[in-house]
Amino acid sequence: MNTTPAIVTQAGAARLPRLALLSLCVVYVLAGFVGRSGWKFADMGALGYMAELAWGHADWWHPSLVGMASEQGALLPYWLGAWMLQWGGSGLEAQSLARIPFMLALGAAMAAHWYGTYYLARSPRAQPVVFAFGGEAKTTDYARSIADGGLLAFIACLGLAPMAHETSPELVQLAFVALFLSGVSALPWRPLRACIAITLSLLGLCISGAPTLALIFGLGAMVFELSQLFFTVDHTPGLYRGKAGVIVLLISTLACVAIASTLDLWRWKLDVPLHLASPWQGYTELLLWFLWPAWPLALWTLWVWRRQLWSLHASRHLALPLLVLLTVLVASWCMNSSEHTLLLALPAISSLAAFALPTLKRQVASLIDWFTLLFFTGWGLVLWVHFIAMLTGIPANPATNIARLAPGFEAQFSWLALCVAGIATVAWGRLVHWRVGRHRGELWRSLVLPAGGIAWCWTLMMSMGIALFDYTQSYDRWAPLVAKHINTPGCVRAEQLNIGEIAALRWIGKLPIGTATLRNDCPWLLVPPGPKQSLPAHIDTAVWEDKALVLHPADSNIGVWVLQRR
Repeated sequence: MNTTPAIVTQAGAARLPRLALLSLCVVYVLAGFVGRSGWKFADMGALGYMAELAWGHADWWHPSLVGMASEQGALLPYWLGAWMLQWGGSGLEAQSLARIPFMLALGAAMAAHWYGTYYLARSPRAQPVVFAFGGEAKTTDYARSIADGGLLAFIACLGLAPMAHETSPELVQLAFVALFLSGVSALPWRPLRACIAITLSLLGLCISGAPTLALIFGLGAMVFELSQLFFTVDHTPGLYRGKAGVIVLLISTLACVAIASTLDLWRWKLDVPLHLASPWQGYTELLLWFLWPAWPLALWTLWVWRRQLWSLHASRHLALPLLVLLTVLVASWCMNSSEHTLLLALPAISSLAAFALPTLKRQVASLIDWFTLLFFTGWGLVLWVHFIAMLTGIPANPATNIARLAPGFEAQFSWLALCVAGIATVAWGRLVHWRVGRHRGELWRSLVLPAGGIAWCWTLMMSMGIALFDYTQSYDRWAPLVAKHINTPGCVRAEQLNIGEIAALRWIGKLPIGTATLRNDCPWLLVPPGPKQSLPAHIDTAVWEDKALVLHPADSNIGVWVLQRR
């Protein structure tokens, strides 16, 4: 017997207009990828690995930067970016081409997430209550409406905006996690497509730097499908598809193990001792803001659907997202609260959040709307005030704050940025006007303002504020300053610099930083600012002469001592 808490009418299962949903996704993807420089640290570091491959300075099967291999062991993300760089050339403008595969990966993650949630919502145990005299939501319409809500919850998550607009391997992993969840969700309805999606996603995760997650996902989904076969009473055609799914999961998982072992990709392992893991308090704070607003809705879903969650025959729409979510949460905690790892939890937690929508009371939905309206409208106004102060100096306090945080920054007016920000603000106003009107029946209505609000604020920051963020977050001004002090030919040796700084010095500063086998004879040495006593013991400070200390114009934590051999 299906004991469901969802009560949905056919009118409540109305789907979000496709043009509006598609426009929101396109704007969200473009904002943050187009028109900016490489930022610190992961973004610029990944571009550095891609450039080394594109220029023929590294082995394609073992990507490295000046002899330093990638910590994750990722292959596919660096390959994609390197191919685009080979097509676009070695200039700084080629950064935009290198981001194209990652833009497509974010779009693919959104599409796969929608279809995954759609098929989860078509599960028999996820269906709403059947009314005595008819009028309940049809299965297909109900699933589409839930999928729309899940995608809005995905976009609304605060942690998605900064992490998903980097050229990092985690973004490609995000697309494959969403594809995996979509594949296992669709297995009873689209077995062939589902098996292809499962295979591609697990193999993609393996060569994108997450073989351990691929192994756990494959084994966990296989156990779930086996439980469906053993504990299902009625013999439906879906059972035979489940058997095929188990075989595909087994073969794909074994293939991942073989590939990861052959290519030596086992670098992302959950073997960090618990006493070295991040404190619970800091991790909890990260979860609270990174997964907002999906986590309160996901917890509500687990509560109101708890009878199905703890039953022997676990519900597909709860068990599969939980498998992915719990795996990623444990991985993130054991990797010192890695925000990039936590990014992979967003498809699962937003799918769970979607199933809270048909159970929310009207008062709760109104509370979410008003809180979101005040929160994002307030932040949008704050951003506009700071942009005006940045350009005009009025009001004085915001202008002073900007000058303190970005010393030396000179703002320049851009009609294009103003038009983009203005259109986004008008769109937010129209969205608010629509929501405060008489639109109370749609399931996804409570997530329209959160998704629209984060997209609006992110677009403002990436249009009117893009120059300021490039000044403070990129290496564009710092790397050339370092290069100016190295005025004689010869290689450059770098010690204790992070991968983003080295990539910027090689790509932006055009400095010939030597490889591990050649750098001992270099006439130049770059070390972080600080006491000389902190340098490695193999560096004889007596043979080096201080040439200059070059700090980042907006971040004193970024800088180098330029030392020349006596």
